[in-house]
Amino acid sequence: MTNPLSDSLQQRYVDYFYDQAGSSPGTLTIDDDASPTRIVLIDYNETNAHRTIIDQPEETAAYLTTDTASWIDVQGLGNEDVLRRLGQTFNLHPLVLEDVVNVPQRQKVEDYDDQLLIIARMVLPHPEEVGFVSEQVSFILHQKVLLTIQEEPYHDSFDPVRKRIRLKKGLIRKMGPDFLTYALLDAIIDGFFPVLEIYGERLETLEDEILANPTRETLNQVHALKRELMTLRRLSWSQRDTLSALLRDDSQLISREVQVYLRDCYDHSIQILDMVETYRDFAASLMDVYLSSVSNKMNEVMKVLTVISTIFIPLTFISGLYGMNFNPQVSPLNMPELSWYWGYPTVLAAMFLISGSLSYLFWRRGWFSKVSS
Repeated sequence: MTNPLSDSLQQRYVDYFYDQAGSSPGTLTIDDDASPTRIVLIDYNETNAHRTIIDQPEETAAYLTTDTASWIDVQGLGNEDVLRRLGQTFNLHPLVLEDVVNVPQRQKVEDYDDQLLIIARMVLPHPEEVGFVSEQVSFILHQKVLLTIQEEPYHDSFDPVRKRIRLKKGLIRKMGPDFLTYALLDAIIDGFFPVLEIYGERLETLEDEILANPTRETLNQVHALKRELMTLRRLSWSQRDTLSALLRDDSQLISREVQVYLRDCYDHSIQILDMVETYRDFAASLMDVYLSSVSNKMNEVMKVLTVISTIFIPLTFISGLYGMNFNPQVSPLNMPELSWYWGYPTVLAAMFLISGSLSYLFWRRGWFSKVSS
């Protein structure tokens, strides 16, 4: 029996669903190019805060019962042993560990009574190219500890939150891990706005380019932009649904006070989705502008050719008439003009007079100004 999928398509299918058919639940799949795992601890209360690097995952168990709030940030998914030991320390369900390690996963919220799992997608401007990069960020909220697991350790949207903890700004040092969860989710949502600003500028640039000089490369850029905006739409839509589920499920790990802040976070996610939809409509309209601009450009070319052809039509008629080789010696009616002394200069003068008259007529009607514009 033949497989209906091509080899390349089948490989993409397997890569997307991560595991081979029949693999046991909780199987971890680590990419070869995954970044090394690093554990960063930020422990704080209203009076003190300190940051340290954790060498052994078992060291984090002590912070599950302290009076302070702790943020354990796991950066990088390259060390399976560290991730499994961390899962044992926090008593994570094998399916939870599978969801946070085997990326990408669907954005979602799952309540395990003593743990709350939130999977989100972080969007950041691309460091080298025009566009964006995204990575999965998993939140596992406990009563005293927030565990976050990121794909990459190099850049994220959380620096403002770290700064607020260090400088004791706002309410974050006075609140628990649930407020920290809100602050980090809010930072992820705020990270969409610089990306959308980049796409707004790209749309304006493409619009100017299409109106001035539409090319095939411009059309390719519009298609690429539409695909990227479709990806952003999918991410922002899932993000909104995740925040809606977080507000609707009413977890005991999130206080009423923090839910008020999460509602504001939900409003921002709707605003992002509206902006993405607006940009997608704008990108779709650029296709119509491109086709209209190309059509107008073709019309201008045809107008130039029409003006030139119209001027040369009477000249072609005269030259064609004098190209008929009738013998004037056979009959006096056979092109008697060929025997005129001033015949050739007269014909040239008539041609110049006709072309000049037509050019003046077209100029008076404004055809040349429209062509030049």
